[in-house]
Amino acid sequence: MIHPTKRFSSRVENYIKYRPGYPSEIIPLLRRECGLTSASYVADVGSGTGILTELFLKNGHQVFAVEPNDEMRLAAERLLGGYPGFRSVNATAEATNLPAQSMDLIVAGQAFHWFDRPRAREEFARILKPGGWVALIWNDRRTKSTAFLEAYEQLLQTCSVDYRTVDHKQVDATTISAFFAPNDFKAAIFENHQSFDFEGLKGRLLSSSYAPEPGHPKYAPMIEKLSSIFREQENNGRVVFEYDTLVYYGQLPAQNR
Repeated sequence: MIHPTKRFSSRVENYIKYRPGYPSEIIPLLRRECGLTSASYVADVGSGTGILTELFLKNGHQVFAVEPNDEMRLAAERLLGGYPGFRSVNATAEATNLPAQSMDLIVAGQAFHWFDRPRAREEFARILKPGGWVALIWNDRRTKSTAFLEAYEQLLQTCSVDYRTVDHKQVDATTISAFFAPNDFKAAIFENHQSFDFEGLKGRLLSSSYAPEPGHPKYAPMIEKLSSIFREQENNGRVVFEYDTLVYYGQLPAQNR
């Protein structure tokens, strides 16, 4: 299996173009619930190409984008380098290289399921200021709300390389609870969506680390099936991805800091 820090190296451009953003409602949620202010220092751990990072940069925050994958980190630097609050950090969730007790908020967008959770928890506790917060965020693609999404999910089950093993849905409430334990955590859900023509749909599929790439024996059959699904399900030349954006937020135990 490809190491998690290398899985997206060949998928950066598709990731930039076709992965969903995050609802703007996340910011007022964190202001209300976690004391986020314009002066807060935010660490986006596993920041990738900076999709979640940019949400906070647009709101004037200092954001330390921690990303070990060279290709994704360099893409974020290219895209976000113009923001005065952007700081790029070549490091991992388990060893961020950030100073102790320096962050008000740690966020992880579409990344927590790749972490070594015990080590990441220890590192998060180290870099958080007293009273700091952690928010774990996913755009969770719906799999049964439309005929298209049902067909797309079946495609992944049939044609992907290791979808069942690495899909973020493997992280459940029990996993989240164990990470914050013995403290409680809270959850919020926002609606999100994307609309694609066929090229966009293809790019969205190929942005996923478990999708076979050109040259793989499963690639051509997968694209043929994707084309068939699109023809059957498109409406005015487009299909829609529906997401539940999940936000789990809480504080780590004080005794671990």
